[in-house]
Amino acid sequence: MTARDARLHAFRSDLADARLKGEVTADRFVAGRPGRIAASVADLRKGPRPDAGINTQFLFGDDVLVFEQTEGWAWVQGERDGYVGYVAAAMLGGRDHTSTHIVSVPRTFLYPGPDLRFPIAGQLSMGSTVTVTGAAETRGTPYAVLSSGEAIIAGHLRPIREAAPDYVSVAEMFLGTPYLWGGVSGFGIDCSGLVQLAMRMAGKDVLRDSDMQAASIGEPLGPGPDFSGLRRGDLVFWKGHVAIMTDAETMIHANGHTMLVSREGLKEAIARIGYLYGGPTGFRRP
Repeated sequence: MTARDARLHAFRSDLADARLKGEVTADRFVAGRPGRIAASVADLRKGPRPDAGINTQFLFGDDVLVFEQTEGWAWVQGERDGYVGYVAAAMLGGRDHTSTHIVSVPRTFLYPGPDLRFPIAGQLSMGSTVTVTGAAETRGTPYAVLSSGEAIIAGHLRPIREAAPDYVSVAEMFLGTPYLWGGVSGFGIDCSGLVQLAMRMAGKDVLRDSDMQAASIGEPLGPGPDFSGLRRGDLVFWKGHVAIMTDAETMIHANGHTMLVSREGLKEAIARIGYLYGGPTGFRRP
């Protein structure tokens, strides 16, 4: 049988996705039940317990397949990027409505009604999807009214199928956002999460982890002598890390050095990172 990446295929010795029957060995195979993330941000953990490490996160409105739900935990797979893991079952809901809009700013608030003076009802990250059912205006501020009855600033949304023209400009909106291992949101994000979310907003879904991205995004690129062949939008990979070139000499990345999304000169980063982790392992052009 062909080896499968457990990050991207739902299989354990006791249970597996029915679509993998004949490809993996398991005691039982089940079809995934459709679900949707109903929390602002849902941590996807390595195991069904609160102290298990976080591999990634799902955002409000993300569709998932649920293979098992027991003792307050659900074993799920994200439909957009295929990632498999455990989320708290309380963060799941049904697919009661078709999502119409996506949050297009790094962070925004939910209000119980169309008035920014109301105490907030929640907060959402860029990439969260919602169902808009109406519109309202209060003191000159336009609001989108959601299927839940809550409201959100209309200018913080765009139709779900519209795409940003430049994924690097999206990434630059996150400058100063805290670094969070496994993070994919405007509240905290890691290096490959930044690449994934920025590209998603520009209409391109990519895989989640940096090793997956290094093997699948665009085409391999020769950086040229003294890295002179690089340009805006190119990706630079190290072992376990990725950065986005904002021009021929500067990059943006979520990093554990500043614990922020920050800009850094490529050559300075190569010298700094190389001290501990070696030089770049590859370059790709989306």
